[in-house]
Amino acid sequence: MNESESENAAAVASDIVNRFALPTPVGSIEPHGGGLINATFLVTAEDARYILQRINDAVFPEPERIMSNLSVLAGHAAAHTGSGLRIPAPIAAWDGRSFVRDGQGGFWRLMEFIPNTRGLARIEDPEQAREVGRILGRFHVLVSDLPAERLAVTLPGFHVTPGYLERFKQVLAACATVPPEAFSRAIACVTARQAEVDVLEAARQGGYLPARVIHGDPKLDNILFDRVTGRAVSLIDLDTVQAGLVHYDVGDCLRSCCGRGKGSAGARFDLDLCRAILGAYADEIGDLLNTAEIELLFDAIRLIPFELALRFLTDHLEGDRYFRITERGQNLRKAGIQLALVEDIEGKEREIRAIVAACFGRGKRVS
Repeated sequence: MNESESENAAAVASDIVNRFALPTPVGSIEPHGGGLINATFLVTAEDARYILQRINDAVFPEPERIMSNLSVLAGHAAAHTGSGLRIPAPIAAWDGRSFVRDGQGGFWRLMEFIPNTRGLARIEDPEQAREVGRILGRFHVLVSDLPAERLAVTLPGFHVTPGYLERFKQVLAACATVPPEAFSRAIACVTARQAEVDVLEAARQGGYLPARVIHGDPKLDNILFDRVTGRAVSLIDLDTVQAGLVHYDVGDCLRSCCGRGKGSAGARFDLDLCRAILGAYADEIGDLLNTAEIELLFDAIRLIPFELALRFLTDHLEGDRYFRITERGQNLRKAGIQLALVEDIEGKEREIRAIVAACFGRGKRVS
């Protein structure tokens, strides 16, 4: 969603929120968070707060599926009250539905705001890293007995890296202008790694990796921490909860949390944070993962930032239609950072594989 679309959404939000069944009058509506896809607002109604979102239907063409999945997930979580994980509950509209459509067909939802929590811009100490690993592990344990077929596909092809590579090639081939030098460097980086993009999909198709219910986007921005205890208590932004590979979640979580440095030249992968997150995650999930899943964790850690770079590059070529930006060229710069992170991860392959082996090997049973 671009800036003008976001401003449009803000103008509509005040009318939309009154169509939801809130027990008290609305006091204020303010833009909230830094999400790249949906327009998000914080709604205050006396002492209660809520999250109002306009779902980007250019990204999610069937947003009703998202709300159906949220209902399934909320019901499953309610039956597992000891999970230690809070799932934001949807607020019904006055007509009983879980969403509202505006005059232009825009799709809106209102969600519970988890009180007394905060997000983190970056991880500052090892205990915060361990909390990230614990909350992701709790989520995977929570949904481990939820049949994946009960959930609709909200984003077809999500995290299927060969598909992103093919799309990038198609868009690049149709580009009429000569790419700038920065883009030429990115193309060279992609070309050098394109033979490795199907490592996870080939293993999945070969029957080595099972489809599991996953979050799909467990980056640091989507984890809430208790303001008093510092414990991670909730995973939010559940739009991409669907069947997938656990590697997508682990890889994206580590990409988000362990990527350090500013700019493409300074991006690096923090091994200490990786060790803390994976150690806590492994302790939490026990023997949930099979041997093949564990063996391919490094490949996921390397592949997911590469995939995100492909998505940024493609969006840049297509005129920034997918990720919300503040200025032209932002997606290209973000792609450069992710590609630099990939290079650093590759240079630390031996150390990362050793961390995976230490976390999931000694004292742990794998089947």
